[in-house]
Amino acid sequence: MSENKNRGEETVDFLTRIIKEDIEKGVYNRPVATRFPPEPNGYLHIGSAYAICVNHSIARRFQGTFNLRFDDTNPLKEDMKYVQAIQEDIEWLGLKTDVYFGSDYAHQIIEAAKKLIAKGKAYVCDLTPEQMTEYRGTLIEAGKNSPYRERSIEENMSLFEQMIAGVFQTSEKVLRAKIDMASPNMNLRDPVLYRIIHAEHYRTGTAWCVYPMYDFAHPIQDWIEGITHSLCSSEFRDHRPLYEWVLTELEVTEPPKQREFGRLNISGSVTSKRYVRELVEGGFVDGWDDPRLPTLRGLRRRGVKPEGIRRFLAELGVFRSNSMVDPAMLDHYIREDLKECCQNAMAVIKPLKVILTNMPEDWTEQLVIPNNEHNPSMGQREVPFSRELYIEREDFMEEPVPGFHRLSPGKEVRLKGAYFIKCEHVVKNSSTGEITEIHCTYDPATKSGSGFNERKVKATLHWVSAKHGIPAELHLYDQLLKESAELSESDNVWKELLNPASLIRVENAMLEPSMLEATLNQTYQFIRHGYFCLDSKYSTDSKLVFNRIVSLKDSWKRSMES
Repeated sequence: MSENKNRGEETVDFLTRIIKEDIEKGVYNRPVATRFPPEPNGYLHIGSAYAICVNHSIARRFQGTFNLRFDDTNPLKEDMKYVQAIQEDIEWLGLKTDVYFGSDYAHQIIEAAKKLIAKGKAYVCDLTPEQMTEYRGTLIEAGKNSPYRERSIEENMSLFEQMIAGVFQTSEKVLRAKIDMASPNMNLRDPVLYRIIHAEHYRTGTAWCVYPMYDFAHPIQDWIEGITHSLCSSEFRDHRPLYEWVLTELEVTEPPKQREFGRLNISGSVTSKRYVRELVEGGFVDGWDDPRLPTLRGLRRRGVKPEGIRRFLAELGVFRSNSMVDPAMLDHYIREDLKECCQNAMAVIKPLKVILTNMPEDWTEQLVIPNNEHNPSMGQREVPFSRELYIEREDFMEEPVPGFHRLSPGKEVRLKGAYFIKCEHVVKNSSTGEITEIHCTYDPATKSGSGFNERKVKATLHWVSAKHGIPAELHLYDQLLKESAELSESDNVWKELLNPASLIRVENAMLEPSMLEATLNQTYQFIRHGYFCLDSKYSTDSKLVFNRIVSLKDSWKRSMES
């Protein structure tokens, strides 16, 4: 994972050390500047947030700048809706940034390409994509030169101008760098710099029909914006020689440096944009904002707060290599963020009716219960208590096993914030034998807060008044993939990889009436069940749907302490 931390000492990651050395050597006569360059063809996920926070935190550490630059150089995939979504997600994370678009640099990148042609470092190639793959060679065999590699500078310039003017069809010709077809680094075997795409761009319309490849546009865009350190994930490590080749051949002053760090992956989850797209388009999940996905939109719909995400990412530090993180660690920081700011409420997931036979049928009492037992400043609320109640079906056992301390015949328990009750009689369905009601008596002397201490009970149960309870649907989430699932570059059969228990719908839960006032931006702790929020997609005035954010169980914390 991240580099070791010494107690009492500031943690300095390897990227920070690199930048400090550059500052000490006076490499740049401008402030430290970093950037995050997403392609607007999908939504950000937790791995994206990690890359954003690494770049943002390093820029802030050196009082520098951090840019959001959209890598929008492929009109076939990009859309303004993704631009807006990415900006919304970054704003939700609580980060401020200047916004730039790679498409705004089209003229400068064209001029850079012409400069390479004029130096004899780029040429127009007529090979088809299939032929180019054949000529490229393999990891153990050198490639071979294109038959168009030795075109004259004048011919290449003329052909490139014709490409720009729209004379040729899509993919008919490309502009390639002239580097080394025998290089052990496949990225240096005369890579494509420009290709022809006759399609409308979401920002520039039909102004252009040639578009630069990312590996060519990236270093030029960085230099135009004054980026000092282009910090990117480790899959670009083999691309760094090309990044440096472009800047060297363009003879720019104080060129930016590309440096790489490891990617963040969450076990049991899917962070690859390609795979997430397959899940969404195949109908295996409920859109890009499905709460089981690690997209920021999915996390937000699930009810996760940005503070918990930022604390989690800050704790990770900076990876040198790709890392797989236990989802329990993410849940831990989400839970830590929520536990002192959530209003408590009682919710019964699988209701079993309890009738207090020694209470008048029309009796209702308003009980005062703390809103948050960890945070007294959140005040109290009134909860109605009546003759007929619901408790959890699992909280009653007719023939209790050893160690079962909840309700059973002849046994007494406390109802939270209320009274002691004792089971006197069990009512069953005559056909199925299923328990339908429990008849109990309550002891008025045992009211919570009254100071009663004449006897003790071993269990306190949550409950909801049957007369006042609010019906709701609860969505309980688990990790999306089975523990044995392994993702690869080959096609996957998602039905075999998905965890069938990743979403459990509880359709007949009963909530205390205070939940009628629940709002979309508020989170709640349902006692014993976890932290919940209203689902922004399916909740209506006539139907409440709550998503479980995380359970109360903190397995990551316990594993650290053991």
